Formats: sequence, C-alpha cells, structure tokens
Amino acid sequence: MRVSSHALVLNATYEPIGVVSGRRALLLVLTAKATVLETGEHVWHSASATHVVPAVVRLTRFVKIPYRSTVPLTRRGVFLRDGGRCVYCDAPATSLDHVVPRSRGGAHVWENVVSCCRRCNHLKGDRTVAEMGWRLRRPPRAPSGPAWRILGSGRSDPRWIPYLDGLGIDGSIFGRFFSATEQTATA
Repeated sequence: MRVSSHALVLNATYEPIGVVSGRRALLLVLTAKATVLETGEHVWHSASATHVVPAVVRLTRFVKIPYRSTVPLTRRGVFLRDGGRCVYCDAPATSLDHVVPRSRGGAHVWENVVSCCRRCNHLKGDRTVAEMGWRLRRPPRAPSGPAWRILGSGRSDPRWIPYLDGLGIDGSIFGRFFSATEQTATA
C-alpha cells in the first residue's frame, strides 16, 4: 500500500474533517493551529530546521463544519462505492455507465450511475439492463455519512485507520480503493 504525503485533519473533538497536503498540515502545526498525532515518513527541510511531515493532525480549536446532506457525484466516488469492479461482470472497472441511459431519460445521479468494464459498457450501449437480460451485482445507491469527506479525497494512509473507525471505515476499503484507481489510471 502506498503512503501519500497528505495528512488527515481532525477537529478538536477528534472528528475527521478532511485531508490536506503535507505542507498545509505542517503549516497548521508550525502556527500552533494543530497538534501532531501521527508523524509521516516525509521530511521537509528549511534553512534553519528539518521537519517531519505529519500524517494526522488535530486542530487546537473546534471548527463548525456545515452539514451536507448529499455527496457530490464524482467518477472517483463511483469507483470507490463499487469497489473498482464492473457491476455487471465483476471485471476491473474502467468506465462509468448509466443504468437507464441518458438518451432514455436517465438522470446523472448516484442511483443511476455505476462503474463497469469497457466491454460491458460497449455491449450495453443505450439499452437498459432489462433489455439486455443482465442483473446488477448490487443496486447503486447514493453514499452517505462523513466518511465520504475522507474517502472522496482519493488519498489514504494506513495510519489514519484508528481515527476513522468511528465512521465505519475499515482498512480493507483503502486497499480496494487503491487497486481500483491504479487500474483505471492504466486504462
């Protein structure tokens, strides 16, 4: 599993807020706006000092985060939700497909967009799943919860797992996400 130079930011109450660059996390620590909970592997050098880039930081003051009821639909989010696999044949997913085609009035919403392999997307074309005689391995649904603020960033680090346990995220989702994004990047 690769380790990024990004840091998980926790609120003063240890609630995950988001992911920032290693540089931003280091600036938060140096300006006393955050404290380091986990150190990373990267080192930043300045003229007078050497600093280890933090992997997890906690803000010293509570920041009110506006509640967002919906998660924005993104390509990365769809691949993550579907585990990087085609919902029709379980092959590695390389593209997105609308279950009800846009040409037939299908909307571009979480419940109608799935990840699929190039072959299935080409075979299906502008037909519905019922017309093809296919079945979805699992019905698409919109993700919910604060975990998507973290997972939607596309970055993860195994050192973050203990801080994300309360959100229902386990370590296996990080491995699934990396394998899905690496496969789509090569396609």
